[in-house]
Amino acid sequence: MSVWHWVRHGPTHQKTFVGWRDVPADLSDTDLVARVSAALPQDALVVSSDLLRAVQTGDAIAGDRARLPHVTGLRELNFGAWDGKHFTQIPEAEGRAYWERPGHTAPPGGESWNDAAARVAAAVRHLRAAYPGRTFIAVAHIGVILTQVQAARGWRPVDALAHKIDNLSITTIDWDHAGDRVRRINHLP
Repeated sequence: MSVWHWVRHGPTHQKTFVGWRDVPADLSDTDLVARVSAALPQDALVVSSDLLRAVQTGDAIAGDRARLPHVTGLRELNFGAWDGKHFTQIPEAEGRAYWERPGHTAPPGGESWNDAAARVAAAVRHLRAAYPGRTFIAVAHIGVILTQVQAARGWRPVDALAHKIDNLSITTIDWDHAGDRVRRINHLP
């Protein structure tokens, strides 16, 4: 079992869908970055998605902590043909189906919520097996974090999507704990 402190990457200031498209993070709020780092356990292993915004954020908060190789399985949801488009450019019926009935619906050329959740779960299982009993700081994306909240709480995807996950916020899931494993969601230190 393990404890996971999920940190959403720094802001990108994009006004379009950003899934697997690689864009940098704005980490200019150095006070907030320092507070996030200080709020996390020193003995934790730091891992991130392999997308630039997560890598940069992971490097910024790692400090002296051990930094694991980046993990492709922790990438954001793959929005396929929607990546880089504004929500107004998405056919209304497609967009509504994806967000209001998440599960098996996928954007053209992208992945469904269920596919993304399975991908993330496999990456988490692999890390837990490779580093048993360790505490992790995982720098990832809003969709990734919400898949883990969903798994920990046993929710439907639509229930998880109702939660806000701010940039540089911390969501902690304690897999050692019986009952409600989610200690905090969207905590900004």
